[in-house]
Amino acid sequence: MRWPVIVLALLALALQYPLWLGKGGWLRVWEVDGQLRAQRAANHQLEQRNAALAAEVEDLKAGNEAVEERARFELGLTRPGEIYVHVPQAPSLPAGGNAVEQAAPAASATTATR
Repeated sequence: MRWPVIVLALLALALQYPLWLGKGGWLRVWEVDGQLRAQRAANHQLEQRNAALAAEVEDLKAGNEAVEERARFELGLTRPGEIYVHVPQAPSLPAGGNAVEQAAPAASATTATR
C-alpha cells in the first residue's frame, strides 16, 4: 500500500514542475506582469508629455502670447520703454558653507537701460 502513495506523490510533483518553473509558468507570468506595469507607467508619462507638447503647439498656432512669452523669457527681449532686470538665483549651499558668504553674489542684478 505504501508504493502507490509514493508513486502518486511523485507524479503530482512532476505535474507541478511545469506549472511553477516551466516555460509559461507562474514565475514567468509574475516577471512579465512586472514588466507590463513598468511599461504602462512609462507610457502614461509619455502620454502626459505628448499632451503638454500638443497644447504648446496649439498655443503657438493660435495666438501671439506664447511667442511673446518665449521671446521674453528665453531671449530676454523687451517692449519699447520697458526695463529688463535679471536677478540670478542663489546657488545651493554646500555642506558646512557660510550662508552670508554664499548669499552675497546673489544680490547683484543686471539692468538694461531704455
